[in-house]
Amino acid sequence: MENGFEEFAASELPRLLALARALTANSHDAWDLTQEALVRVGVRWSRLASQNPGGYARTVLVRLNIDRIRRLRRELLGPAVPDADAPVQLSGELDDSLQQALATLTPKQRAAVVLRTVEDLDHATIAELMGCSVPTARSHLSRGLDRMRIALADTPEHQEARP
Repeated sequence: MENGFEEFAASELPRLLALARALTANSHDAWDLTQEALVRVGVRWSRLASQNPGGYARTVLVRLNIDRIRRLRRELLGPAVPDADAPVQLSGELDDSLQQALATLTPKQRAAVVLRTVEDLDHATIAELMGCSVPTARSHLSRGLDRMRIALADTPEHQEARP
């Protein structure tokens, strides 16, 4: 690889892995997505180094996740593999109730919610990353947040927080 990629990969790895973990809710899938995103950035490093390689990596990661979900829908899945520790420890793990609420969302709603709340992106950027129009991204975000409010309303932590 050319100069600078190793430093980029080392500095972006925790952020990309946290985003992937929030998108997939599975440490193994998150690690796979992160590795594939970094490979794709590395292959194009000479063109990306002077631009925004972090943004490109996040876009690739989100789109790889959407493709992964599409593939999973077409496959007949066997018994689930137990979720072991991630190869890299994440800082700021999501609590169980939040993970369960995220699991109730469709993949596109989950992507929109994660990109808005974790990455703090605006609607236009979310739409660009997801490969859809701005109104569609807003719709996914709105419906996802509504679903999460409903799912979290039943958890004891959030019932205590209500006035």
